[in-house]
Amino acid sequence: MPEPTIAEGHGLRWIHIPKPRHYAQEWLQEHFDFHPLTYEDVYSRNQRPKVDRYDDYLFVVLQFPRFDRDRERLNVVEIDLYVGPGYVVTLPNNDLEPIDSLFARCRESEDVREGYFEKGSAFLLYKIVDHAVDASFPMLRKMGQKLEGIEDDIFEGKSDEIVRDISNAKQEIITFRRIVRPQRVAFRDLERAMDVIAPEELDVYFDDVIDASERIWDTLENYKEVVEGLEDSNVSIIGHRTNDTLRVLTSITVIVLPLTLLASLFGMNVAFPGEGSPTAFWVIGFVMTALLVGMVLLFRRRNWL
Repeated sequence: MPEPTIAEGHGLRWIHIPKPRHYAQEWLQEHFDFHPLTYEDVYSRNQRPKVDRYDDYLFVVLQFPRFDRDRERLNVVEIDLYVGPGYVVTLPNNDLEPIDSLFARCRESEDVREGYFEKGSAFLLYKIVDHAVDASFPMLRKMGQKLEGIEDDIFEGKSDEIVRDISNAKQEIITFRRIVRPQRVAFRDLERAMDVIAPEELDVYFDDVIDASERIWDTLENYKEVVEGLEDSNVSIIGHRTNDTLRVLTSITVIVLPLTLLASLFGMNVAFPGEGSPTAFWVIGFVMTALLVGMVLLFRRRNWL
């Protein structure tokens, strides 16, 4: 059975098990006395962020956004954590770069371990969560830049081409909001549950996580309003352009209508004055030309063309 990777120092162990399989449950059952229901949560795909308190440890389920560059879409990564005196166990169900890189640094550098491990498991939990939360801000900045680019494209006359871009941006914001909304409650529950494993003076650190989460939520609320405004503006511009096209086509139809009527009258198989005379042709042509010029001038004067 493969052994999980462990970073250890100052009497604290960080056990990192990415993409956990059932062998991980067997290993944890051998070394810890976790409640069986927590293992069901680890392998379940339909968990929401939550904090479960037990006698001497916490079981925490959190979710964080991860941008899939191959598919160019935002995905959700769930990370399950066991936190108790002297240990932190992390079980992300997919690659989560902020956590993976932090664990690698802790394994490789004694100085990093000393800075993160010497204050106990609660402080290490804070640093893990803080790294994962802070990783959202670069993604938010990219989303903001994307929205600015969409706005520029709209007013440069590219409304038809950016409908898909607006749709993708809306989908990213919706996914991000779906991740962050329940997480805000979980962070507050986590702060209240710290008395199981942490001294009181660490509360200020988890207040910082809550503050960062609220800033993320406020930014997403702003982006939601922005993308809805951009969508409305784009629809208005497309509609205005369509109306202009219809106005031109309608004007052309109205201008041609008298000419068509006149041609139809003189094209009937009945006798009319001047029939068969070359003069009649030039008279009819002059009248039709005069009607055409007059109608065009009238429509230009009324700003219909």
